[in-house]
Parts: sequence; C-alpha cells; structure tokens
Amino acid sequence: MQRTINLLRRYGVMYALLLPGLLYFAVFKYVPMVYIVAAFKNYNVLQGLGDSPWVGWQNFQLFFDGVYFKQIIGNTIIISFYKLIFSFPAPIILALMLNAVTSPGFKRTIQTLTYLPHFLSWVIIYGLLVAFLAPGSGLVNQLLTAFHLDRISFLTESGLIRTLIVSTDIWQSVGWGAIIYLAALTGIDPSQYEAATMDGASQTRQLWHITLPGIRNVIILMLVLRLSAILDVGFDQIFIMLNPLNQEKADVIETWVYRVGLQEGRVGLATAVGLFKSVIGFVLVLGANRIAKKFDGQIW
Repeated sequence: MQRTINLLRRYGVMYALLLPGLLYFAVFKYVPMVYIVAAFKNYNVLQGLGDSPWVGWQNFQLFFDGVYFKQIIGNTIIISFYKLIFSFPAPIILALMLNAVTSPGFKRTIQTLTYLPHFLSWVIIYGLLVAFLAPGSGLVNQLLTAFHLDRISFLTESGLIRTLIVSTDIWQSVGWGAIIYLAALTGIDPSQYEAATMDGASQTRQLWHITLPGIRNVIILMLVLRLSAILDVGFDQIFIMLNPLNQEKADVIETWVYRVGLQEGRVGLATAVGLFKSVIGFVLVLGANRIAKKFDGQIW
C-alpha cells in the first residue's frame, strides 16, 4: 500500500495525463460491451435489454443466410485487401523518400502538403471529388470534352468506385502515417550509415540493410494494428461515396449495419454482425502477433 502511495506521489502528473485516455476507453469501449447480449436477443426498445426475448443464434443465422451476405462480405474483404496492399506501404515509401531529402525547407514543405489532407473531413474531400470528377461540371470531364473524349461518371460507375476509395484513402492518410515512420527513422544510429559508406555500400544497400531493419519493429506493430481493423474499411468514407449506382461494389459491413440497425431498427441483427466482425478482428490480431513474434525471433 505504501509503495502504491509513493508511486502516486512520484508519478502523479503522468497518471493524471493517462486518466482522460482511460476514461475514454472505459466509457466508449468497455461499458458498451454490456450490450453485446443484444446480439442474442430480439431487442425491443420498449422492452429494454433485460426484458427482450432471447433468440440464441438466430440473428447470426439471418445474417449468414441473407441475400446480401456474400456481396457485403466480398466488398469488405476486397476493399480492405486493396487498402492493405496499397495504402499500408504508402506512408513507409513517403517516409523513406523524405528521409533521403537533404534540403530541410523542401522536406518541411512536402511534409506539410502531404499531411494537411488528414485534417479534412470526408464530406469536404467528397466535395472536392465532385468539383473535379462530376459528370457534368467536373473539371476532369470538361477537359475530356474539350479533347472530344467521352465523359466518365467517376462517382457513379461501379467499376471505378473501389479505385476511387483506395486512392482517396492514400491521399488523405499517407502524410499523417509517414510521421510515425519518420520518427522511427530518427532513432537509427547515424554511425551505421557512416560505416556503411566507408565500406563502399550503395544507397540501395544502406536502405536494405540499415534503414528497413531499423524501422522493422514499427512496421510490424503498425501492420498488426492494421490487421486488427481489417474489416473496418472506413464508414465515413464509404457512406459519403455510396449511391444506388455503385452500391453493388461499395456496400460494406459498416454501411449495411447502419441501414439495418438505425434505419430499420433491427438492433439485435446489427449487434450480431458487429460482434462477428470484432471476433474476426480479434483472431487476426492474435495470428498476426504470433507471426510477428516468430518473425522477430520470439516464441510464445
């Protein structure tokens, strides 16, 4: 007890700084877990959570047997896979390129321009897309018309929506994500580069044998965190870009849950789907963490 009191006195300020974060997770993450039982009930707002009748696995069965199951699961996995393949390496590549820049002013300018989109909401970004890509008044389509080319319905064409989702995600997040890797790069001992240069190692060799191993742990950590949310493709982005013409290729679990849970009031079914998604993410985190530990020479 006395040891605890001494620690509180010594690190009281640090514990106080931790308190808002702990309260956030307690209120918005742990307390709502009580309502997971709604996934196994025919939830009725008037009856409340306690008096709503139990239905067991019925909500899960309704989801798995639904006509939209294959479509929304397929769209979610495909878009998540595309984002993992293209969006995840983008900040690493940008950080490596910025790290090689010798001009401080140019480096700061590029950093500022690349991470500013992170502070724009998806509503604003979609407004920019409309200004550039709208079928009638969009700048790109006006240029196509000027060159006597056919107009392209970028925002309503189902074959283009996934490309648009991934590309805008990269543009919005690449600069902000690069900050983490730039911070990791500053932790690499400069003497390693000096020794490698004296040994005649090329820039490519230094990148492969010094730079990438130096930030490997950060890359693995970010990959594990990314895999934990592999089925979270970004509700705000998808919802704002979704329309009846591209819904076939862009409707994902999160937008489907929104329609079923809030618009149709089928809270039990929506909760069941959310629980299903959380379990998949949990399994992927455990698997990715185990692989990462083995890759790093650690065994559970």
